[in-house]
Amino acid sequence: MGVSYTEHTVPARLDPKAVLTLLKPVTWFPPMWAFTCGAISAGVPLSSERLWTLALGIGLTGPLVCASSQAVNDWFDRHVDAINEPNRPIPSGRIPGQWGLAIAIVWSALCIVWALPLGRFGLGAVAVALAFSWAYSAPPFRFKRNGWLGNTAVGFTYEGLAWVTGAGIMLGNSVPPTPLLLLAVLYSIGAHGIMTLNDFKAIEGDRTMGIHSLPVMLGPTGAGWVASMVMLVSQFAVIGLLLSWGRPGYAAAIGVLTALQAGLMWWFVQKPVERALYLSAFGVPFYVSGMMVSAFAVRTVPIITAVATEAVRS
Repeated sequence: MGVSYTEHTVPARLDPKAVLTLLKPVTWFPPMWAFTCGAISAGVPLSSERLWTLALGIGLTGPLVCASSQAVNDWFDRHVDAINEPNRPIPSGRIPGQWGLAIAIVWSALCIVWALPLGRFGLGAVAVALAFSWAYSAPPFRFKRNGWLGNTAVGFTYEGLAWVTGAGIMLGNSVPPTPLLLLAVLYSIGAHGIMTLNDFKAIEGDRTMGIHSLPVMLGPTGAGWVASMVMLVSQFAVIGLLLSWGRPGYAAAIGVLTALQAGLMWWFVQKPVERALYLSAFGVPFYVSGMMVSAFAVRTVPIITAVATEAVRS
């Protein structure tokens, strides 16, 4: 049986409130936070010039790059949203015609323009982020059709790429040293689990439209266990790294935050569909708090200090 949907017919006039809803400000926080963590982890003193660069980067990662990815996703997901969330701006008709696609294109172009003052490193990172955001949602790639691939792409761009970009810009547009790259990778892996939590609200539409999210492929319970274990294991690895770098106090702090998450996760996997939103609301903040703890912990590691000192001199 075929599946179809009908967008509401409304006057072709753009509603500014609907545009803001399309850009989903609530989703801007993770990359902005990861960028800030990266900047702090670089260990470079925040002079007035670097504070301006930091503000420029935070504005880029959230209201621009992340917002553009949300617009792209909503346009190419309008058929799925008509089932899962029919009140979204595009399927509801509040953003009529081709306006959704136009906003996605214009916002992506603004990202490139905004990134120009950040130099080649920042501009390159934005180009990669935009490429992944379009490939995630748009044919022919449409990474989101597979939960393993799609969530990995989002985790590495929202968390890892944002972290590396923040650190690299603070270090004079250079690739950050290995400890920072390791932290970025681990927190990106953990973010895969966070993305899986978001998929529980769309199981019906995803199944209908042939999107193989983890809850669809593994069932809610299986996906719940995978999401939880991915988040926990990545943080255990971070704790191990901090201990190896002689930062036991910071490692202990992240251990406490991880233990709190583990308790919530045990409660979550008993009824994953009903409780996924609660784990996102109350468990994920412990995860992102650990990111900031790690950022402060690593900024005084000798190799980071040496690179930061060289960046200040140059």
